[in-house]
Amino acid sequence: MSKQTYRVCLCFSRRFKLAVAEAPEEIRVLFNQYSENGIMTDNHLHRFLIEVQKQEKATLEEAQTVIESLKHLAIFHRKGLNLEAFFKYLFGDNNPPLDLKLGVHHDMTAPISHYFIYTGHNSYLTGNQLSSDCSDVPIINALKKGVRVIELDIWPNSDKDDVEVLHGRTLTTPVQLIKCLRSIKEHAFTASEFPVVITLEDHLTPDLQSKVSKMVTQTFGDTLFSPGSECLKEFPSPESLKRRVIISTKPPKEYLEAKEIKDKESDSQKGNAAPDEEAWGKEIHNLKGADDKKNELDEDDNDAEEDPGEGDHKLPHDIAPEYKRLIAIPAGKPKGGLEECLKVDPDKARRLSLSEQQLENAAETHGKEIVRFTQRNILRVYPKGIRVNSSNYNPLIGWMHGAQMVAFNMQGYGRSLWIMQGMFRANGGCGFVKKPDFLLKSGPHGEVFDPKAKLPVQKTLKVKIYMGEGWYYDFHHTHFDAYSPPDFYVRVSGYNLLVGIAGVPADTGMKKTRTLEDNWIPVWDEEFEFPLTVPELALLRIEVHEYDMSEKDDFGGQTCLPVRELREGIRAVPLHDRKGQKYNSVKLLVRLEFV
Repeated sequence: MSKQTYRVCLCFSRRFKLAVAEAPEEIRVLFNQYSENGIMTDNHLHRFLIEVQKQEKATLEEAQTVIESLKHLAIFHRKGLNLEAFFKYLFGDNNPPLDLKLGVHHDMTAPISHYFIYTGHNSYLTGNQLSSDCSDVPIINALKKGVRVIELDIWPNSDKDDVEVLHGRTLTTPVQLIKCLRSIKEHAFTASEFPVVITLEDHLTPDLQSKVSKMVTQTFGDTLFSPGSECLKEFPSPESLKRRVIISTKPPKEYLEAKEIKDKESDSQKGNAAPDEEAWGKEIHNLKGADDKKNELDEDDNDAEEDPGEGDHKLPHDIAPEYKRLIAIPAGKPKGGLEECLKVDPDKARRLSLSEQQLENAAETHGKEIVRFTQRNILRVYPKGIRVNSSNYNPLIGWMHGAQMVAFNMQGYGRSLWIMQGMFRANGGCGFVKKPDFLLKSGPHGEVFDPKAKLPVQKTLKVKIYMGEGWYYDFHHTHFDAYSPPDFYVRVSGYNLLVGIAGVPADTGMKKTRTLEDNWIPVWDEEFEFPLTVPELALLRIEVHEYDMSEKDDFGGQTCLPVRELREGIRAVPLHDRKGQKYNSVKLLVRLEFV
């Protein structure tokens, strides 16, 4: 037997013994405190759930259920849990940081403008924005993950007699619109029964608009929500729109009346790709990040996605009335600049789209007006045009201003996307997260939340990282090091959505454990504190790195969790891969506490 094989086999044979032997001292102390003669009975466990796990409504029956669930283990004791079984429970799948049994628990009866909505950008692209294939596969994948807003760019085919989906004026290969629509119908409600919004970027002639109208109505039938010719004064609620499909686009005439100025990023900057993201993706910058100081192409407030291109100016002024009647969420930019765009019409609810850079610029001078606009209207934010490699941006600026549709490229990975995935783990993963009250309410004199206001700390999140396990099972044994076990360390951050706005102190803190060498089951036993000024919009980020002295650190897993839904106590936190898929075995043992 080789030296390497011997080490691997030895590590495997000692795995269970190591897990218990390495149990942190605090776990042992708690077990002794809540047990008698080395056994934790159902009454002891019930008290532990209430006092340590902060599950105030826990019942004796729940404690008994936990004990019953461990009966199959050889380590089980008929009178209750010994230390090994207790440790196995704490590190098990039935002790997650989010209460999965809650399911959808936010109030779903408010207008959809009161929710953050899981939103995709150019949902049909399989890769980069310039030359990748267009397909229904990324649409299906997004819907299966709970994404609720699908974007389709629709263009005439080469014969001008049918409709295709592609990224216009690029080398992307098209896919038929009908194929995309049928896939949306089949998979729309696989992950969530709440509505799916299809945002259309329309570059069609009236006869093809009429054809699209027939496609849409025949494909979706009674599931299609259409208000007819009347404008909605207020959007319906997600609850009332369950299992419905909604169309959102500009009424066709507005495309013809849009401002004539072309966005610089549409043509002159197509070749300026954003830097490739490595395994981790770039760290999330402050909202005016270093990578945005160059190529700020949106400063003149142009909008390539919403304005017509050269070919679109040739469209006739006639429109297909049956197509216009499909539009439940009308989009568009009024003439007259930002002030006109953000005006609130009490008789008409609508959608406005801004690029990430436009929003950043607008937030500098009109932050409160944006918040007021999003209380009854929908704001969609999309990546700027130079992100041709389908990278993403910091979503926090959109959420802190109440933007419902922060549109992301879902086909990639990286820290921005991990944060997006973390936000929508809330509310049972249904794709709709109720906005905090302070973004929805106005004061007695019409005042609204000021994103630039300096706010006091409301609470502090204490995070104690005890240990981790599972890499041996989910990674090849030589994945990290060819001849020795890995050297793990953890980065932890309390990610607050008020980071980096002008004048507001950063609530973000990235903190790092020590590196543990040659250990498949690392025990850090380190604690960190994160003061939070707006805990309602905070996320907890955790990353595991495998230290490599000669090369870049290897990826060992990540997760991002909505702070307002965290369960206090000692929890088993599952980690995910680069694309957000949960590993089978890799998890951390963590204690969470609010003070």
